This record gives sequence, structure tokens and C-alpha cells, in this order.
Amino acid sequence: MIILFLVSLISKAQTYAPAAGLLGTSAMFKDSSAFINWAVACRVARGYQDISNPSLGFAAVGDTSMATGKAQINGILSLGDGGSAVCTFKKPIANGIGYDFAVFENSFNDTFLELAFVEVSSDGFNFIRFPSHSLSDTVNQYGNAAILDPTKINNLAGKYRGGYGTPFDLQELAGRPNLNINAVTHVMIVDVVGSLVKAYATYDSFGNKINDPWTTPFPSSGFDLDAIGVINESLSSGFTKSVKENTVYVYPNPVLQNDILKIKSFKDLISIELTDLNGNLIVSATTSVIDLAGINAGIYFLKINTSEDFVIKKVVIF
Repeated sequence: MIILFLVSLISKAQTYAPAAGLLGTSAMFKDSSAFINWAVACRVARGYQDISNPSLGFAAVGDTSMATGKAQINGILSLGDGGSAVCTFKKPIANGIGYDFAVFENSFNDTFLELAFVEVSSDGFNFIRFPSHSLSDTVNQYGNAAILDPTKINNLAGKYRGGYGTPFDLQELAGRPNLNINAVTHVMIVDVVGSLVKAYATYDSFGNKINDPWTTPFPSSGFDLDAIGVINESLSSGFTKSVKENTVYVYPNPVLQNDILKIKSFKDLISIELTDLNGNLIVSATTSVIDLAGINAGIYFLKINTSEDFVIKKVVIF
């Protein structure tokens, strides 16, 4: 009982990454060079516009093609209350360094957030859900004027506004039965029914009711799936991208501000590009050394182009 009480206190005290554009955010801009592929196919099981009033029918906005391709290009696929979509990819997603894929919703601001659970599978049959956490209000229902705080949300898609993906790290699911984190073939998005009414409520991994805008009795009800971007994928040979990364080393990493970042490659180095989470180019060079003078602390992606391929490394400056 004491252990459970302490776990409860810790879970309530935890805070998470803030909204896109703020220091410490994990939001990934759609144009980030970290994305190397996007979902190519999708199937959907629609939920009701309002699960408490089935007479309104099912969500109806968008079709499955709109969940494929790059974010903010093809439109959106509305899932409805409790609806789900399963997306597949040209190559399996692999567990690499840092985040491995990101899910995009179409929220128009940083606080009207429609959320969804994320599950992955290596066979299209056994799906494993990422552990989620919601510290939002569990007493007062959020309506259409909802103001959610992203720092109270973790491992739920839809945490960020449109154009910014919520990233997921397959390493969190290491050791789960019936899942190969180096060969994820399917990603399932399951709408969170953000109701606090017990009959309809959905819960996070700590047993908290998840509160998000409800009801939204419109054809565009529920989570609006825009895209799923791939960061790390398996190679056609069956080896994962993380194996290819062993041909290139970046050090020190993490690295201090104003320090020197060095790149060692076992293939001929052509060029390097350092970008931030918003996809902004910070440094472009053809050398194996980057002077970090004047670059702010934060998380960056380093794209290293060699004579045969390219590798993307996450770099932390502190």
C-alpha cells in the first residue's frame, strides 16, 4: 500500500515537455530532416460523432488516403469517439537512437488538444500500447473551449498543434512479448474518448481518466489523424538503421554549449546539416568538426551525408 501511494504521488508530481516552440519541447516540425518516410497505407474503424448519442452516426471527415504522406499535405482522417486507424509503411520502423516515429494531429492551437493512444505491432495482429500519462483535470469536463496543458500529457498523440508531431521511442517497449521493436510494421491510433462520465471514460496507464474536448458532435469528431512520420526504419537487407549508424560516430554527445562537436565516419564524408526540432537549418558544412559557439542549448538532429548513404543522429547541447 505504501509503495502504491508513493507511485501515485510521483505520477501526480510529474511534468512533461511543453508546447511546440518552447524550451524543452519534444514537438517535431513536419519539415524536420529527421523524417525519412511517411505512412503509405491506412485502414480505419470509425467511432461515433458522440458516443453518448449514437443517433448522430459516425465521424465522416476524410478518407484513409488522407492519413498517408507528409503532414499537412493530404488533409485529415477523423476517427470519432473511440475510433481507430492502423497505418503501414514502405519499410518497417526500427528502434534507433532517440525517437523513432511521430504522430501528427491538426489542432489549431497549443491548448485545444484531441488525444489518442498509440500502439505498435510487428505482425499486424499483436498490438502493444505505449504507456500514457494524463495529469489533466479529472473533475471538470473539458468542452469545445478546452484549454489543455501539454506539460500534463505524455505518450498520447495529439499533444502538439498542427504541423508538429508527437514523437515516440520504441525503446520504451523493449522486452514486450510478441513485439520486435526493430521491425514495427503497423502503428495503430486509438481515439481517446475524453469524457469524465464513467460509462464512456478512457484511462491512462496510471488509472487516471483522460480529459479532452468532449462532446464534439460533428462529422470531424475525435482525433484527426494527419500523418505518421518515420525517423528510424529497417533497411531492405533486414538490418536496422541503428546498425548503419555504427559506421558514423558523433562525440561528445551530449555536448556543452560553445564546445566542438566531432564526426568520425568510416565512409567518405560529403556534408553535414544540423537542424533544430522545427526543421530550421542551424549549421551546414563539409567538415568533420562543428563549432557550437552561439548555438542555444537544446535537442538537434545532425544529418551526415556520406559517399554511400546518410545517417541522422540526435545531438543534445546543454
